[in-house]
Amino acid sequence: MSFEAFPGFSRGELQRYARHLAIPEFGIDAQRKLKAGGVLCIGAGGLGSPVTMYLAAAGVGRIGIVDADTVDASNLQRQILYCTADIGRKKLDAAKDRLLGINPHIVIEPHEALFTSANARELVANYDVVIDGTDNFPTRYLSNEVCVWQRKANIYGSILRFEGQVSVFAPHLGGPCYRCMVPQPPPPGLVPTCAEGGVLGVLPGIVGSMQALEAIKIMAGVGEPLLGKLLHLDTLAMRFRTVQLRRDPECPVCGTNPTITEPIDYQGFCGMSNSNTPDIPTVTVQDLHEARQTKAPHFLLDVREPTEYAVGRIEGSKLVPLGELESRLAELPRDQKILVRCKAGGRSAKAVGILRQHGFTDVHNVAGGITAWSKEIDPSVAVG
Repeated sequence: MSFEAFPGFSRGELQRYARHLAIPEFGIDAQRKLKAGGVLCIGAGGLGSPVTMYLAAAGVGRIGIVDADTVDASNLQRQILYCTADIGRKKLDAAKDRLLGINPHIVIEPHEALFTSANARELVANYDVVIDGTDNFPTRYLSNEVCVWQRKANIYGSILRFEGQVSVFAPHLGGPCYRCMVPQPPPPGLVPTCAEGGVLGVLPGIVGSMQALEAIKIMAGVGEPLLGKLLHLDTLAMRFRTVQLRRDPECPVCGTNPTITEPIDYQGFCGMSNSNTPDIPTVTVQDLHEARQTKAPHFLLDVREPTEYAVGRIEGSKLVPLGELESRLAELPRDQKILVRCKAGGRSAKAVGILRQHGFTDVHNVAGGITAWSKEIDPSVAVG
């Protein structure tokens, strides 16, 4: 068949996608759907790396990426979108360069922001499919809700240590939503983040590739998506297990009589305090630096994990991981100002709340944590 038989594709594109076009169940029609489509990837980290790279290579016409982070050395063990030379660059800048290097025939649309209730509807509206590459519950609930309201497929992925999960939430296609599977978030601190619990570097490559595959199947109209199914992967045993999920008719988002039709306070719903909220006393890294310079009395508490502490720490700080805090209260002074820090301010805010519940009065969260300290005060301190 001649080149002219494939309108809308350049000769270079046809050569690039030749192996797709050779699949009888895929072919030019499916490739044309990919080219016309758009995917929004929330997060450009461990999952977002393989997701965006494979979508770019596959020829998805528009790839939107939501991220506001910079590349850190600790990312490189699993975030294959970046290289050593990218350390310190905005992830969006490095990602755009890499993805257009993979496929110059597509469009990369960077969104330098956090995915919040204020912008979620507008961001999702411009794309056909949403892929959640985050690792926190407020964003998972928010992306789920907005996708339900706008009838967009939400492709879920989760990773921790050696295990991962993948599913497709799309009530408009007959499946359940994320809230059907997890009606209530777990108590704060029960499920560790990747920074706290660790993750095998290869794992997000596997899970992210599966997320990209599900997006391609949905957009191209081929195969059977993971609707109503949760695929669980245990890499140590190399065992896959599929759990059947059911749509909950009483679900407040996608049920028969939904009661949640607008974004809610997802941080509050998940029991997570923002490090800058009025009820959490907060100091800046500049305040901490001044206290150290003037030798003002204070006790510096680090609530990260030992592996993070070993990579980079502020001299003189006391390590008590957040999960051990309540059992080690006797090690902390009650007659001295306590400044609490972690990597970015989230865990330390929780620690401040715990300490205040146990009668500690002069306790403050260091906003931005060691990340802000490294950027604003002492770049020689590594961020674990």
